[in-house]
Amino acid sequence: MQAIITEFESFMGKHGQYYHEFYVGIASDPNDRLVNGHGVTINVPNIYWTTPLQTQIVRAIEKHFLDKGAKGGPGGGGDNTCYIYAYKISPNTRE
Repeated sequence: MQAIITEFESFMGKHGQYYHEFYVGIASDPNDRLVNGHGVTINVPNIYWTTPLQTQIVRAIEKHFLDKGAKGGPGGGGDNTCYIYAYKISPNTRE
């Protein structure tokens, strides 16, 4: 879990200065959620963990970033929610 947090922290540090500049969420299909759910395009910095994880792990990672000030909300997804994702919020994305 710490390796994932470290990778996401590095991504956020590279593309911004503050956690609130990013949206962090969980999904069963992160690419679909990013593109169709949030309107993320090729020009919007984004990241997702490509290996499926246990739902409780992605929820714990999401909570970690929400507690630090990232945008998003707990409680989404279902039992098959096994990916964590983040993107830099822009005027063209939907939170």
